[in-house]
Order: sequence, then structure tokens, then C-alpha cells
Amino acid sequence: MSDLSWSEFERVDLRVGTIISAEYFKEAIKPAIKLIIDFGEELGVKKSSAQITDHYKPNKLIGKQIAAVVNFPKKQIGPLMSECLVTGFTQDDGSVILAVPDLEAKNGTKLA
Repeated sequence: MSDLSWSEFERVDLRVGTIISAEYFKEAIKPAIKLIIDFGEELGVKKSSAQITDHYKPNKLIGKQIAAVVNFPKKQIGPLMSECLVTGFTQDDGSVILAVPDLEAKNGTKLA
């Protein structure tokens, strides 16, 4: 694996957002949750699909802050147009634990 340059890393727009809606994504091939995430005034609200059903229930995600990449191209996932990539850490069993700030941050705050 080659090293990443600082300028390459700076191109990744990783922001904090708050989940305002979550529901099981029944149409997904792999178990997933549809998320609606508020990224603040500048970016607004974005949709995403996250394969996080092993550790999370939709009703427990409302109000939770997450970190997401907001400058990938949109991706069609079944009937959902995903507008951001919610980040997490893949465990040995394949499950995913969300990457979250440990203190509340203003929606839209960029990773420093």
C-alpha cells in the first residue's frame, strides 16, 4: 500500500451530521438501514444506506451524530439515491461499528 499525500487526504470531505430519520431498508440486498442525515446549513440534509443492522436499531439512531464522506458521487442503491458515505469500523465478524464524535459537534463540521 502506498502512502497517501496530504493533498489527496484534503480532498476527502468528511463531515459530522445528525441522523434525523432511520428505517430498515427492506429493498436492499444486504441488511441495511436508510438514514436521513442533517449536515447543517451549508450542506443540508442527505440520504444514505448503511449496513449497520448487527449493532443498531433504527429508533436508537435518531439524534445520533455520525461522520460521513459527503463528496463522493451519488450512488443508486435499489430505490434509494445515496448522497453520502457513513463511516464505520468493520469488525472481525463483518459487522460495522459507526465512527462517531465523542462530544457533540455542530452539524456540517469538517474533520480537522
